[in-house]
Amino acid sequence: MDTGPLYLEPRLAPRLASLLGSAAFLHTLVDALGSPLNVLVPDQMAQNAEGFRAVYRRHRLGGRVFFAHKANRSRSLVRRLTTADAAVDVASVGELQHALGAGFTADRVMATGPKDPAFLWLAARSGATVNADGPDELESLAGLVRRHDLPRPKVLLRLSEFETSGPRMLSRRSRFGTSVKALEPLLDLLERHRECVDPIGVAYHLDTTSPDEKAIALEGCLHAMDDLRLRGFQPRVVDIGGGFGVSYLAHAAQWERYTSELAAAVLGRRPPLTWSGHGYGLHAEGGTLRGALSLYPAHRPVAGAGYLDALLSQPAPTLGRALGTLLLESLYDLYTEPGRALADQCGLSLARVLEVRRNDTGPALVRLAMNANDVALEDHGILMDPVLVPREHPGSGAGEAVGVHLMGSLCLEADLVTRRTVFLPRLPRPGDLLCFANTAGYCMDFGATHAQQQPMARKVAVRQAEGGAWHWCLDEEYWPVDAYGPITDSGGRA
Repeated sequence: MDTGPLYLEPRLAPRLASLLGSAAFLHTLVDALGSPLNVLVPDQMAQNAEGFRAVYRRHRLGGRVFFAHKANRSRSLVRRLTTADAAVDVASVGELQHALGAGFTADRVMATGPKDPAFLWLAARSGATVNADGPDELESLAGLVRRHDLPRPKVLLRLSEFETSGPRMLSRRSRFGTSVKALEPLLDLLERHRECVDPIGVAYHLDTTSPDEKAIALEGCLHAMDDLRLRGFQPRVVDIGGGFGVSYLAHAAQWERYTSELAAAVLGRRPPLTWSGHGYGLHAEGGTLRGALSLYPAHRPVAGAGYLDALLSQPAPTLGRALGTLLLESLYDLYTEPGRALADQCGLSLARVLEVRRNDTGPALVRLAMNANDVALEDHGILMDPVLVPREHPGSGAGEAVGVHLMGSLCLEADLVTRRTVFLPRLPRPGDLLCFANTAGYCMDFGATHAQQQPMARKVAVRQAEGGAWHWCLDEEYWPVDAYGPITDSGGRA
């Protein structure tokens, strides 16, 4: 049994590490704007986009990198991307309005997700590309174009349920897209509405980071492109969606150690590691470990742009040659839709410590000015330590490593910021801050609410000037016009 502190230290890129090293600055922000507080780093978003573009160049592919806007509601991140070699994927009429208002031209906007008539109308009216889920959406779009004399929109056909002639591979079902088995009727519909829509290619959406499943889907899209050409269309785009992954933890060994000890705790071979013995999908049955660990693999050797590079280098399941080579030989453009991966290291969430209750029978209870919806790491299966940012206290030292439970601010038993016992370098004190790093992708505001009339976290955008000093503004007041020097596409200085 391993009785030492089970740390899960977050991976920190240089910008976030520098920001976390500016304790006085962070405390000033929370003192002024309240807790919880979300802090965004727009320049990191531009740098991440450049990382994806570098992979395109490596494989000599054209196309676009679309940020999946649903990953974060931030204005500053979207506005910063307008100055980078990137585009935006919107999944609602509100997101479409936001993207256009942020400065994106319609040729750099793609409409995805479920679409009502207003969403379809504005997409067609503005000239955004429509990623169509199925025949009903195409029929509705064609009808709107005819009735309102709209410009002929560019359309991608989102497909699903791909198969290969090799060993059968099971994949999770998706509510998005049309089965490739129903492609022929879909092409018949396109022919009937040829004067109303312009099919520029095909797409897929898979709720997985499995490279083998993605390779099967990409090869299936290449075959679907051939079918479009046989019908007299001129497709030129293959959209492979998102799901490129993020590595949240700094050390693989910590992740392996924690998951092993969690299994031992579930089996009763060591003290519990979670509130009320929660097993994250594991349970004991007659002394045997059952179930499956329902956690995001928080340490990944390959993620983000590196994952895209590996996927394009992977041989197609039946065609044999690298997928990137097949796209290049066909002169197809590649579209990608990273959300989490493009928001990697682009923000953090701060919470003030309100109360610390020592407990003789277990870990101390630490109550935060934050609730579980404000930093929804566990909703996405992500386990990662917060970083303690102390306020200066007389005689405050390093202290002794301690396990604590993090309680939220709602009047609910279930409001646990994290179900696991979190190990900190010392017991926090009221007034200290806990920083949850790398929350910009889905974990910052995707599920935030005004529950019990408590305020939602405000957002600020920060930028590091020459000399290392940090400057901030409210997220809604950020524009990519820098008072401290010209902005470059990579997020650095010209």
